[in-house]
Amino acid sequence: MKKVLLLASLVGMVAFALFLGTGVALAQDAAEPAVPFTGTVPFLSEWMGSAHADAASEAFNHWNEEDPAEIPVECAKCHSSTGYQDYVGADGSEVNVVDTPHALGTVVDCVACHNSGTIGKTSVIMPSGIELTNLGDEARCMECHQGRESKISVDAALEAAAVADVDTVSEELGFLNIHYYAAAATKYGTLAKGGYEYEGKSYDGNFAHVDGYSTCIDCHNSHTLEVKLEECATCHEGVASVEDVQAIRMEGSQVDYNGNGDLEEGIFAEVQGLQESLFANIQAYAAEVAEAPIVYSPAAYPYFFNDTNADGALGDDEAVFPNAFKSWTPRLVKAAYNYQTSIKDPGSYVHGGKYIIQLLFDSIDDLNQALAEPMDMAAMARIDSGHFAGSEEAFRHWDEEGVVPGSCAKCHASDGLPTFLAEGVNVSTMPSNGLQCSTCHNDLVEFTRYEVESVKFPSGAVISAEEPDTNLCLNCHQGRESAVSVSKLIGDTEPDAQSESLRFINPHYFAAGATLYGSEAMGMYQYEGKEYAGLNEHSGTNQCSDCHQTHALTVDPNVCAECHEEVESAEDFVNVRYNFADYDGDGDDAEGLALEEETMLEALYAGIQAYAADTAGAAILYDGHSYPYFFADLNANGELDADEANGGNSYKNWTPRLLRAAYNFQWAQKDPGSFVHNGIYVIQALYDSLEDIGVDVSAMSRPE
Repeated sequence: MKKVLLLASLVGMVAFALFLGTGVALAQDAAEPAVPFTGTVPFLSEWMGSAHADAASEAFNHWNEEDPAEIPVECAKCHSSTGYQDYVGADGSEVNVVDTPHALGTVVDCVACHNSGTIGKTSVIMPSGIELTNLGDEARCMECHQGRESKISVDAALEAAAVADVDTVSEELGFLNIHYYAAAATKYGTLAKGGYEYEGKSYDGNFAHVDGYSTCIDCHNSHTLEVKLEECATCHEGVASVEDVQAIRMEGSQVDYNGNGDLEEGIFAEVQGLQESLFANIQAYAAEVAEAPIVYSPAAYPYFFNDTNADGALGDDEAVFPNAFKSWTPRLVKAAYNYQTSIKDPGSYVHGGKYIIQLLFDSIDDLNQALAEPMDMAAMARIDSGHFAGSEEAFRHWDEEGVVPGSCAKCHASDGLPTFLAEGVNVSTMPSNGLQCSTCHNDLVEFTRYEVESVKFPSGAVISAEEPDTNLCLNCHQGRESAVSVSKLIGDTEPDAQSESLRFINPHYFAAGATLYGSEAMGMYQYEGKEYAGLNEHSGTNQCSDCHQTHALTVDPNVCAECHEEVESAEDFVNVRYNFADYDGDGDDAEGLALEEETMLEALYAGIQAYAADTAGAAILYDGHSYPYFFADLNANGELDADEANGGNSYKNWTPRLLRAAYNFQWAQKDPGSFVHNGIYVIQALYDSLEDIGVDVSAMSRPE
């Protein structure tokens, strides 16, 4: 049989070679005689040693004993050359559809990937129904390496079963298998929705790695299918085997995902640890809630079986089809699906390890909701620090549009900052999965960083830090508005006059650099006739990396403890104080600056609400998590109701006085480390806002 299959494939390749040989003649004049092919088949020897050419494998022989012995429509696309050509329309049939079952006897040969249907292929429809566009030649690979199920199909199965409760066993439920080697689904994460994504959770998108190594064929030899290990070694020293790849852990992975305390192990081991934890929870849940012990086999269909002797281990007599596990609940279906998804892509840790980690983490957490003794997840981590948290809003905000606009690209796309440094401007770009090494490093062998001499802030101020690395950070951590833009919007409008031209200006998030430089950057609104603190000269620690770990972004308490004895952990930062005055007027002149700010912010919000109701004539509410942050209090109850926190209910009764106070209030909220970055500057601006909006500040003190 193997010889017959191989012969059939070789015949197909020869036919393709003839097609190639006649192509030029046909293009010149269809009436001219064809030019016979006289060369050799390119890459033949490489292909013959690959899994695509393994004519004896299960992938090409599974249907031999069926009646009829043919490859069904739902399998033919990826398990026969003719089926793939049928799907891409190379045989003249409808594209993206396999029309008929296909005969046994072919493998994934030359003609499967090189034909008129694939030559211009730039998109792939995933099992979720989502179409991934703007692809290159990797689209040919992604048609088969995408799996056969998705969050969408799992939800559809659960809906069809109509089980009233997520923890109720139903005969209408069964295990859904994503299928094998679904690398594209792993790689594209939430953009493909191959894993089961839990409601209310956000997930990583396309893992692009670095330029030049972001597609299937960038990393795999397209004919042997082997990983280009010698090219991995360019950046990852010591990589000479697949086992060495398993040990890779990049600087953007500075958290302990599986909670075992090891931050040196590779992402492969992190995934493996979470897999073990999830399976333990699956077994605990099945026994306790479904009341049917469960075991698993990665090699025996349908993978999950009854643990007939309840010993927790898979016996030879248990891994048989009649013993298939049938006590499924909706909650268990989701978790088992994600477990299998992580297992059936053996390269998941490279293709999209962060996405798989999130699926495993959420599955463990979801099962915990029903267990009498939930698994302790305190030491586990779901996402990375901000720069590398590809699942978060800062990077996923533009998925629906499919493009990050130029006004946001500098800080919210991996190629944004390099573009800005090279060109001085940004253009729209594709959404990214967090920042990449190449965002800050101009050389990925020596890992040198871009050198930035100075930075222009939103106020127009040009600032140059002592260290170029700090300037690199300041490009994004500066906010997007300033005292200048607030004043420009207000113009000559009287302080308490309403105007349709007024609107809330959002300074944006984490503007630590502008806070640090205070009056030099003019980030907060600075009231006329008042003096404000400039750069916070903090005992020689004025550079971002003096306090923040470059990749994890965390602050080492030990650095602070050298001067501040009260600091033993990050939670103690709020207690740090270096000036003894009762700024907030609560009688405590020894509390940390963070607590002084907190009280003043509470007083400022109360003042904003009182002014809005009494002077602007419309009650106001604030929600720091919902754009545009300030809303009309429709029923004047002082509480933000569900129907009030939406863009259609944005607050509109702005006056200059209210706008200035609201802007400074938001600034302090959106720089959570403002009390450290430049607490004196922030407290000065809050004090002036309180005074201007009409709050009694007689018990408070304004820092000099």
